[in-house]
Amino acid sequence: MAEQIHISKDLTKKEKYEALYSQLEVLLNVETDIVANMANLAAALKEVFDFFWVGFYVVKNDELVLAPFQGPVACTRIRFGKGVCGTSWEREQAIVVPDVEQFSGHIACSSLSRSEIVVPVIKDDKVVAILDVDSNKLDAFDNEDAQYLEKIVSLLKF
Repeated sequence: MAEQIHISKDLTKKEKYEALYSQLEVLLNVETDIVANMANLAAALKEVFDFFWVGFYVVKNDELVLAPFQGPVACTRIRFGKGVCGTSWEREQAIVVPDVEQFSGHIACSSLSRSEIVVPVIKDDKVVAILDVDSNKLDAFDNEDAQYLEKIVSLLKF
């Protein structure tokens, strides 16, 4: 039976992240399959924050390959160092992009995406996946999002 994520819409962003983290910690520890856990994590983030697109890319050889996501059809492969996702992989750090049109080399999978945050998933000092979150609003993400999303993706056991 699937667990439900229950978070009030009336909470602050910080309170939502804290409540979501606690619930995901339980949910992701019960399941051992990484694909199932990425899928539930993406669904929970989309549901709680109503982001435009939330999903994962996993590192396979020299590319990021599309993995579980929530939202419109997405780009399926991204090269190392290309776009926001490939740059986050290369730098091994989260990147907050207030306006995707101002990011040199941005890969536009959807023209409706206006801002983006990308967080690497790191295991054994190596990027194994990328969490990509897009908003249809400008300047939708900040360092608080980066800190909480890094903490949330650390729950994934690759």
